[in-house]
Amino acid sequence: MAQTRIGVIGVGYLGKFHAQKYMANPEVELVGVADLNPAYAAEVAATCKTTAFGDYQALLDQVDAVSVVVPTSLHHEVASVCLKVGKDVMLEKPMTTTLAEADDLIALADHGQRILQVGHIEQYNPAVLAMAEHLTQPLFIESHRIHVFKPRGLDVDVVLDLMIHDIDIILSIVKSPIASMHPVGMPVFTKTTDIANVRLIFENGCTANLTVSRVSRENIRRLRVFQPNSFVAVDYGKKEITVIKPGKELDANSMPQEEVISSCYLHQDALEMELKDFVKNVRNRTQPKVSGREGRLALAVAQEIMAKIKDHADTHRQLFNG
Repeated sequence: MAQTRIGVIGVGYLGKFHAQKYMANPEVELVGVADLNPAYAAEVAATCKTTAFGDYQALLDQVDAVSVVVPTSLHHEVASVCLKVGKDVMLEKPMTTTLAEADDLIALADHGQRILQVGHIEQYNPAVLAMAEHLTQPLFIESHRIHVFKPRGLDVDVVLDLMIHDIDIILSIVKSPIASMHPVGMPVFTKTTDIANVRLIFENGCTANLTVSRVSRENIRRLRVFQPNSFVAVDYGKKEITVIKPGKELDANSMPQEEVISSCYLHQDALEMELKDFVKNVRNRTQPKVSGREGRLALAVAQEIMAKIKDHADTHRQLFNG
């Protein structure tokens, strides 16, 4: 097959990595990169030996597919134009800011028989992929995603910025409707929520407790899944998985000794794997692991969490304004 012609729209912090991964993929011709900031476009184009575009629509006539890596508030505007002219789209998470926008993109992709893949990169984290074979009946899930404050991604609430990763992973693990949720959150450095916690209780009895913050002095990205006779711990950043379960041998107190299985996958690149999967889906016309529908499902949960946090803040306005 001929190379798949791909362009990258938005080459700020994350977009430049999309361009680099495509440049290194022998199945891809990186036709060009587009950005409203001409300096960004020129720098990335020079590094990746491709063409810089100021107007992304000028790029569309020359490509089969695009990565859309613009600010979240522009996702719907840009992705909808791309889908309407028949281009497959790799859309960074969160897919949109509203469910109506998400529904519109899904409808456009369906109507045009286009690939719409949403960039929930943790689905391609090798430790997450390795976790699947160890899961039996998750009963309690605990996740922590704690980040050092950075002046990017601040156009959205921390729930959309960070927690949506864990929402997506947990929904894929539990596969049961949410019966109830109990969120709290507050702004610290921005006008939107910077730290939040939510307890999700699923209809099948599983409970998940999620904590996110973008105002920490250290980075922590961990997930723990407790189930009968074992628990599984994933360190997203270190790409490590640890499985602990009772062994066959007994200790001095006649208790089962722990059997510990640990694996590390530092040599595997989640973004590279994600974009290679997108290219495969474009070339073979196969459905993505995280299509628009999975992206919308995570977005719907995130939106409900955000709404409940706002209701709580409105009820206790005096405290939050203090």
